[in-house]
Amino acid sequence: MASFNFEIVARLGELSGNPDAEADLRELSDEEAAAKKDWWSKELTYTRWGERDAKFDLRSWGPRYEKTGKGLTLTKDELMKLKDILNEIDFDKY
Repeated sequence: MASFNFEIVARLGELSGNPDAEADLRELSDEEAAAKKDWWSKELTYTRWGERDAKFDLRSWGPRYEKTGKGLTLTKDELMKLKDILNEIDFDKY
């Protein structure tokens, strides 16, 4: 499996996660923690992947941010367009 070099520049918000995980996390090894899929969180971050400029990133992260799930990386313009789209949606219709 390929290894990716990344730096989370800013954590902007958590969409979902397990609030009890942090307290129990200290007692587990890195391997055990990463296996706890219900302890992963879905977050919006500002992340630099490799040597590239940082972008907005929406994905699942392992408990210690050492493993990632599939995600979506967006430029500032793309995120602003998504914000406009979301503001136009009548969520009560769905």
